Amino acid sequence: MTTQVQATVKYLQEQGFGRPALAIILGSGLGGLADQLTGAAHAPYEQIPGFAPSTVAGHAGRLVFGYIESLPVVAMQGRFHYYEGHSQQQIAFAVRTMHALGASKLIVTNAAGGLNPGFSVGDLMLIRDHINYTGGNPLLGLNDDSLGPRFPDLSHAYDQKMRSQANDVASRLGIPLQQGVYLAVSGPSYETPAEIKTFARLGADAVGMSTVPEVIAAVHCGMQVLGISCITNMAAGLGAEKLAHDEVIEVTVRVRDQFQNLVMELIKSEEW
Repeated sequence: MTTQVQATVKYLQEQGFGRPALAIILGSGLGGLADQLTGAAHAPYEQIPGFAPSTVAGHAGRLVFGYIESLPVVAMQGRFHYYEGHSQQQIAFAVRTMHALGASKLIVTNAAGGLNPGFSVGDLMLIRDHINYTGGNPLLGLNDDSLGPRFPDLSHAYDQKMRSQANDVASRLGIPLQQGVYLAVSGPSYETPAEIKTFARLGADAVGMSTVPEVIAAVHCGMQVLGISCITNMAAGLGAEKLAHDEVIEVTVRVRDQFQNLVMELIKSEEW
């Protein structure tokens, strides 16, 4: 794994990628933030060793390196999903690559269904904790001790200081910001109403089909993580609308400016 990551880093450096301080994973409909980077270098996923093409609408499928003011950033403009047939190890490979490039912090974003009755469509939710309901784990198999420990501690997977900073920025900008527990399923089918009732009893506030494998990999290699969900619909049985991916994209487009303002101001205010 280490050899593969080093080969990918070498390729990206040859494409003009520098040493980032921050990595960002941009979920469905949220990739526009990567277009705000200045002095950008781009690499399509299908051309990066160890990466795979992105097949989901709303995901541009490229890695971008550039700057937000003077801060060097690497951003995944779209992600890989377990339901696309990628192993969780391959999903983790992208995170490990960004860490090996130099990123010590990760902001991970997603579109999610709301379970908490206090949430509304279009809300942004800071992820306080997660439940892994995917049936897998990116750390299965032999452990490479040079990447991280055999048994990483996930007690504080989502960094408290980064969450506190995000809350302060949101308050200053007048952006309502929820907090909650994100539950990840494998997908690609949406959940049944019975499953949603079960997840709510387990303590989940939002449900989606990504993020958790990436966060596990990030914590494994020592990165600090901030997670943000965009609540794009109320989950099955909680709303009258039929669930569809088009609706997800529509809502993320609607809240795009608010989301980008929050992340951009957070980056400008944080010491990286």
